[in-house]
Amino acid sequence: MFRLLRFLKDYKKESVLAPFFKLTEAVFELIVPLVVAAIIDNGIYAGDRQYILKMCGVLAVFAALGLVCAVSAQYFAAKAAVGFAAKVRHSLFAHIGKLSYSQLDETGASTLITRLTGDVNQVQSGVNLTFRLVLRSPIVVFGAVIMAFTVDPSTALVFAVAVPLLAVVVFAIMLVTIPLYRKVQQKLDAVLGKTRENLLGTRVIRAFCKEEDEISDFTGKNRVLTDMQLAVGKISAFMNPATFVIINAAIAVLIYVGAIRVGSGNMSGGDVVAQYNYMSQILIELIKLASLIISITKAIASGNRIQAVLDTKPEMTGGTVTEGDTRSEYAAEFENTSLSYGTGENALDGISLKIKRGSTIGIIGSTGSGKSSLIGLLPRFYDVTGGRVLVDGEDVRNYDLKALRGKIGVVSQKKALFKGSVRDNIRFAKPDATDEEIWQALETAQAKQMVLDKTGGLDFMLEQDGKNLSGGQRQRMTIARALVRKPEILILDDAASALDYATGAALNRALKNTDFSPTVITVSQRVSAIRNADVIAVLDEGRIAGTGTHEQLLESCEVYREICESQLERTVG
Repeated sequence: MFRLLRFLKDYKKESVLAPFFKLTEAVFELIVPLVVAAIIDNGIYAGDRQYILKMCGVLAVFAALGLVCAVSAQYFAAKAAVGFAAKVRHSLFAHIGKLSYSQLDETGASTLITRLTGDVNQVQSGVNLTFRLVLRSPIVVFGAVIMAFTVDPSTALVFAVAVPLLAVVVFAIMLVTIPLYRKVQQKLDAVLGKTRENLLGTRVIRAFCKEEDEISDFTGKNRVLTDMQLAVGKISAFMNPATFVIINAAIAVLIYVGAIRVGSGNMSGGDVVAQYNYMSQILIELIKLASLIISITKAIASGNRIQAVLDTKPEMTGGTVTEGDTRSEYAAEFENTSLSYGTGENALDGISLKIKRGSTIGIIGSTGSGKSSLIGLLPRFYDVTGGRVLVDGEDVRNYDLKALRGKIGVVSQKKALFKGSVRDNIRFAKPDATDEEIWQALETAQAKQMVLDKTGGLDFMLEQDGKNLSGGQRQRMTIARALVRKPEILILDDAASALDYATGAALNRALKNTDFSPTVITVSQRVSAIRNADVIAVLDEGRIAGTGTHEQLLESCEVYREICESQLERTVG
């Protein structure tokens, strides 16, 4: 948590001024009981109205100065806390973007979202309160004790007993609640994870009538979170009554001792009132301190969770190579490649495949055969656990990541579009793309007429995830986005599944006639999508079952023949 404080380096002035103004305000508050005591002893007892009015004016000045100091402290504390949170959030977001797919899968999207939002907000609140109260409350408490001794040492002994007792209660509760708040955040992750899962899979849940089961599962996780929050809340709530009991007992003793000393003439009535005011100040500040400690406890737990993500070193580091051997006959090569996701079993095992430059290759196989895993190795979404993957004759691990991925255009199964205009979405791949280049990419992707038919053309606004487009329209938009930067290798991972046969055929013809002649790798479960490829690779349980043209595989590969026959039967049926 404390390592996050480095993000405050640009707010050194605010970090000093906020507590300074709070301390100044505290000094004014500590002087007020002495002024009140003087009014009682020298004004009220003596019947001196002029003195009373004069000292009331002094109190008014102190109140005005205290207000100015309080507002100034709040301003600087808020400015520092908001700026700090913005820098933490920016750094965390940037760091998450550097993590490998494996690390993101392991941590979980819901956990990362919680740390970017709830945890950062909790830390921001903790920093704000710390600047305002972490120095003020102790100064007022100890200052009140010191001032009490200057007023009357005998009655001040009550303070010397009460304050250590209060400190023991406060810190004991803090030590108990810090680990519990950490567990609360973990349970919150589970609830958010379940919520995200249900929102993304709502159609599947409804299709199988699993609403009641999911509600029951969510209710169980939510109940666990609620029970833990209640348990921590009860412990934290114990702080206020415990401090009230100690303080009120101390006030009772103080008034009793003060009355005896006033009766014996060793203490004035004004001094008793001053001592009572100091005790009340301690009570108020300890209530604030209790709230501060709870907030700091939550902030420390959240800060540790944020730091844990920042401490996660990216597994995947880029090399220095920016260009491979363009004279190489092959655009991509897999040499005895294996891949494991850490489960102990290989998702890919011993894959050897050479893809000629400018050719079209189809990859087909049953669900779970490793098709997406295979093509995910080319842009280094995952690193091999055995063998090598080459692009332009160079091991992908030697490439600068930006340079490597600049060579490859990927259209994934998930049709991810962003809220904004068509132009902005296409330019996501190439920020400086001209309208002419965008129209050319749209035409190749068979999406030009679709955009022309939309109001505004390239300025047509897409909703988040392209919800105002059909499935086929979204697919063509993502293909156009990959094409606009003219990649050397174009990967279509089941990217035309929503296209009809005629549109898919037109897309394949357009790709062959582009002016940059990319190497096209098409991943599909449909034979019709890859049957005209120069080479077809058939995957089965993470291994290559056969390679060749459509006709060759029909004769030599039983797995491919079974796929073709099953799809032919479905078509006829």
